[in-house]
Amino acid sequence: MAGIFEYFVVCGIGPEIRTLEGEKGFHGTLVMYLPSLLDQYPPPNHTLYPPPPPQLPTCVLPAGVEFYASGYDSNDPATFPRSYPIVLTEGDGTKIYVSCIAFRDPVCDDIVEAYQIPAKSFADKCICFVSRSPSFNVLRDALEELFLLCFSPSGSSKPLWDVIAHTVSNVPLPTPGKERLLFAIENSLLAVEVPPADGLPHADISFQPLLQCLDVDNFIMLFTAVLIERRILIRSNKYSLLTLASEAICHLIYPFRWQHVYIPLLFFSGVDYIDAPTPYMMGLHSGVDTYGLSMDGVVVVDLDINRITTSEDIPPVPEPEYSSLRGEILKLLCPNVVGIDLMKAHPENSLEQNSKARNRLWGQDHDLQLRFIFLKFFASLLGGYRNFIENTATQVFNNQAFLRKRSRLTNQPPDPMITQFLESQGFLDYLERGLGSDENNNNLLDKLQDAIGRGQNPFSILPSDSEEPEIITISDSGIGISGSGAKYCYDRFPSNNRTEEQEEKRKQILAVASGALDSGRLMSSSPSVLSASKDSKAESLSPRERAAERERMVLDIQVKLQGLWLRLLKLGSTDDPLSSFEYGTILALIESDAEGIGGSGFVECIREHIHSGWLCQLTDEQFIAVKELLKTAISLATSRNDMATVRDALEVSAEMFKKDTNNVSDFVQRHLRSLTIWEELRFWEGYFEYLMERFSNKSANYATLVTTQLIIVATHMAGLGLPDNDAWYMIETIAGKNNIGYKHIIKLRGYLSHIQQICIGYWGIYSIKSHSASSYGFPTPHLQDSADDSQQPTEASGIGRSWVQSMFSRDPSQRVNSFSRVRKWTSDGGSLAANEGGTRKPDLSSGGQKKIQTSIRTLRGHSGAVTALHCVTSREVWDLVGDREDAGFFISGSTDCSVKIWDPSVRGSELRATLKGHTKTVRSINSDRGKVVSGSDDYSVLVWDKQTTQLLEELKGHDAPVSCVRMLSGERVLTAAHDGTVKMWDVRTDTCVATVGRCTSAVLCMEYDDTTGIMAAAGRDAVANIWDIRAGRQMHKLLGHSKWIRSLRMVGDTLITGSDDWTARLWSISQGTCDAVLACHGGPILCVDYSASDRGIITGSTDGLVRFWENEEGGLKSVKNVTVHSGSILSINAGEHWLGIGAADNSMSLFHRPQERLGGLSSSGGKPGGWQLYRTPQRTVAMVRCVASDLERKRICSGGRNGMLRLWDATINI
Repeated sequence: MAGIFEYFVVCGIGPEIRTLEGEKGFHGTLVMYLPSLLDQYPPPNHTLYPPPPPQLPTCVLPAGVEFYASGYDSNDPATFPRSYPIVLTEGDGTKIYVSCIAFRDPVCDDIVEAYQIPAKSFADKCICFVSRSPSFNVLRDALEELFLLCFSPSGSSKPLWDVIAHTVSNVPLPTPGKERLLFAIENSLLAVEVPPADGLPHADISFQPLLQCLDVDNFIMLFTAVLIERRILIRSNKYSLLTLASEAICHLIYPFRWQHVYIPLLFFSGVDYIDAPTPYMMGLHSGVDTYGLSMDGVVVVDLDINRITTSEDIPPVPEPEYSSLRGEILKLLCPNVVGIDLMKAHPENSLEQNSKARNRLWGQDHDLQLRFIFLKFFASLLGGYRNFIENTATQVFNNQAFLRKRSRLTNQPPDPMITQFLESQGFLDYLERGLGSDENNNNLLDKLQDAIGRGQNPFSILPSDSEEPEIITISDSGIGISGSGAKYCYDRFPSNNRTEEQEEKRKQILAVASGALDSGRLMSSSPSVLSASKDSKAESLSPRERAAERERMVLDIQVKLQGLWLRLLKLGSTDDPLSSFEYGTILALIESDAEGIGGSGFVECIREHIHSGWLCQLTDEQFIAVKELLKTAISLATSRNDMATVRDALEVSAEMFKKDTNNVSDFVQRHLRSLTIWEELRFWEGYFEYLMERFSNKSANYATLVTTQLIIVATHMAGLGLPDNDAWYMIETIAGKNNIGYKHIIKLRGYLSHIQQICIGYWGIYSIKSHSASSYGFPTPHLQDSADDSQQPTEASGIGRSWVQSMFSRDPSQRVNSFSRVRKWTSDGGSLAANEGGTRKPDLSSGGQKKIQTSIRTLRGHSGAVTALHCVTSREVWDLVGDREDAGFFISGSTDCSVKIWDPSVRGSELRATLKGHTKTVRSINSDRGKVVSGSDDYSVLVWDKQTTQLLEELKGHDAPVSCVRMLSGERVLTAAHDGTVKMWDVRTDTCVATVGRCTSAVLCMEYDDTTGIMAAAGRDAVANIWDIRAGRQMHKLLGHSKWIRSLRMVGDTLITGSDDWTARLWSISQGTCDAVLACHGGPILCVDYSASDRGIITGSTDGLVRFWENEEGGLKSVKNVTVHSGSILSINAGEHWLGIGAADNSMSLFHRPQERLGGLSSSGGKPGGWQLYRTPQRTVAMVRCVASDLERKRICSGGRNGMLRLWDATINI
């Protein structure tokens, strides 16, 4: 029979002393030390229960262990013992309940002698009862009785550890609802009882402390944050409050369960856990400093001052549930106020009832009423939810139908709080637990809804307590046997009897510590001695201790990786991730771990971050760094035959590329093809088995199932460029092992051949080892790219290893050498890049171009990455007459929330004005003669006066980041945002004139023709929408793309779109039809433009290519590729005679049409293929986010990740 007490544990300072930083030895009284497990009952060789969690000592003494010069002092409250509960959560979600008493206890004499600690020193010690039952009160009462018995002046009748052994071994867990157990500790009688299993879950806590710390509004806000699964950090200066508040809120969300990380009392050294991207509920002592940690989105609940803070709004509870919930809680808390008018309403009974309510102290009945209030809240909120349970292959619950039904009943739109709750893991877990299980029969929520529907008393669903439980007494037959009147008194908490093996091990550790102090220099200069002591220590560890040590190591590596990963994402605009401490350390943790903990941990870290809602917004430099780290993890996992890590890493790579919204270059496609893993049969066999497990349908024919999954495998093989013979060998092998029959094999052979031909026509002929020329005979620009990328990480790996070693070293010289090596490597790398740049020959066109001077200026002013860039040109506004005074100006926006105006004509003083007003990153800029308009991630659109730089208007109405802005004639502004809306504003009245268009997802690009009133917008829903604004109607929804549309160009009746599906399309605006599909790029198409004079089209992609397309026999054909750039093409600006191009690798190029110089048509004729490279400046090392061109003045400007603008002035008359 299971006992209520699983373990009794003592934690404190053990024979091996380490600081929280891992340094061995005693370093004074002002340093905190790691606690150890000192004693336990049952002993370690006991097999009845699983061993205590290895993290138990760290959790029960969360601040660590401190040494003191004195012990308990009745006049000093700081020395008083502290009693508090904690809750631990195992990997499967099982909770372990621990009651703790921490106190000052004398340090053992042998430890004092070995470490030369001052005599009569005291240190923190903690005694604990560990249980699987949430019986907090009995755990605390029993532990306090043992503590008082130990230090009682009258002593105990038995040795203390005998009393502990009897209590742990002989007190069973009573039958729920039927038994009340009585047991004694010395002369104190204790009782334990468990409520019936068919009622509310056992909650042996009081809910009053939480209600006393928070007012009703904050209490409901915390409840809502837990319900929609936010990241929640509870702060208090009392350990007990942290645990009781966390447990209380978990009980109040019944019948739902918290599904994420749950640490009610976080140990101080684990404060980095707060940076975790996934939902969590943690409690942290108020004295722990969180400065420097990212608290974005974290709901911080300060119980000491009744305050809740968060950077993200918590949606309110909808009506009428909110008013009902708030009123019921107030009625329970303040009956004197709520019922003050009821005295005269019912004279016959109100006086007696109200007087009882007012004089009644908080007790178990109040706790029950509070829990029932929240259960009724769920019954109302989810009324009729059982009608929408579907349990199909695609969904368990029809969210949309339920929300529509609720909207009809309440006459309100779908509420955000309910929407988020229905999408939570807790709600999904609740549904899955109820389907096909016996739990549905005891579901109090369903019973309550049924009782309310029948008009019954809601409390009738609870089990009756009319039957008195059976009293069972546990007697201690051993009392008095130890001797006639014998008493056992203690001046410290006694240690349990150790075995000979344990005693010998303790002596060895203390001997090593004592020897280290006596001959520290000898030890540091003799590696063999250190190695021998380390080996002896390892050999002396028991299997359980080795397992615990490994678990601590895994946890430590995972925590370090999580912190390093988040810091890598927060690097400043001038930092290079590849040479950063974070990158080097992560790489070293991945490479130096033979078991693969580092690699799999890093992949899992990114996966959790993505699942928590991270949008994978990386800079180009960060993306390169992450690519290299994943590449290393995949390679090492391949060598270990760790297919699970390989698969997870590949899926994470795909997710990062798919979700990126910052036009990051398509590095995934490049580096995936270079991995040797594709050539190994074992990988594809493992992937095939994974597909079979994931998509298995028992009702389908087995051969059909196998064929379906092999088609998926064949598609991936062809997409990765695997040679046909190799691919077919592996597919045939897998098919043969599954005996699918020759008909299905013929089908697979035909499909593979077909998909191979499609890939050849799409990408050109290439192989896994090297990319050959494309179908048009142009060389790929990426052959050297992969070789160059492999240089820096190799050196960074060595640096990372040095850093990892220095982290655990007490030798300051080693740390200095490590950092000086980094500075040397960085400076060498910089000089090397400069030398290479100095010897590189400039690119000249084939037309015998002469050496011409160019002018490049660096414009400094932004403190963050440049995210938006606009060039003021004469074609912006159609009703202007004459030259623009500010034509040729560049306007930039940045992550530093500022907008800056630059005048290139004034050398040395280009910065003309700085416009401040946004609170988040600026994403889009436009202007007219007198105004500048900008859109930002803060959901706002700001309009400034260009001359006075004064803020004129703040246009608010979007519910998501603003992605596009456009100034129109007549003081109007057109804006588009990630909320899917396109709005038109009147600047003069500061009002939204109309929402002129709605898309189903975020709008990423927008075009408007002010002469016709036709507008086009597209984005993440892969649909190009056409509206006639003047007529107030939508003309067409252009369907055809399969992924995000990132670029639009509208000229006359023609619309060009560029998409992440690697294609561009031509559309007829009047007809709403697709006239052509342009599919020759090897990556997403980020920019498109139209040459009106010859009806030519130009496209730029993340593959680094610029393609020129011409009309030929009723179709479009790519007639020319430009391979000047190796980074993503970010901007194409085509004029009548000039073409400006900018790329993410900081390269620029200016093209011209020869007929301008020759005064007539050249041999190229009037075709777009006649564009000739005019000039391209020398490339510098930088990563570019945006580019703008001024073709009238032959200028191109780029905005970099480092906050600097690079202005190239290619003046022709030199």
